[in-house]
Amino acid sequence: KGSGKPKKSARTVGDVLGKYHPHGDLACYEAMVLMAQPFSYRYPLIEGQGNWGSPDDPKSFAAMRYTEAKLSAYSELLLSELGQGTSEWQDNF
Repeated sequence: KGSGKPKKSARTVGDVLGKYHPHGDLACYEAMVLMAQPFSYRYPLIEGQGNWGSPDDPKSFAAMRYTEAKLSAYSELLLSELGQGTSEWQDNF
């Protein structure tokens, strides 16, 4: 939750790999970095602590063991709308 304190990025990446996408930690972390960079998205989906890169060199972010993250207020708003029933959900596996 965005209201809590940030978690280590390595922990979040590990949870994602273990539960949803078992293919590679670097791809997962780079996607997370992109969602945390305020210069990449108009509304960042992740609030990051640590070195998440700069507009001059977006790939200059720190390793996941040095960064922490939590959901931004905007992403919490998006997730809160999932239960409104605007589309039908069904299992795809």
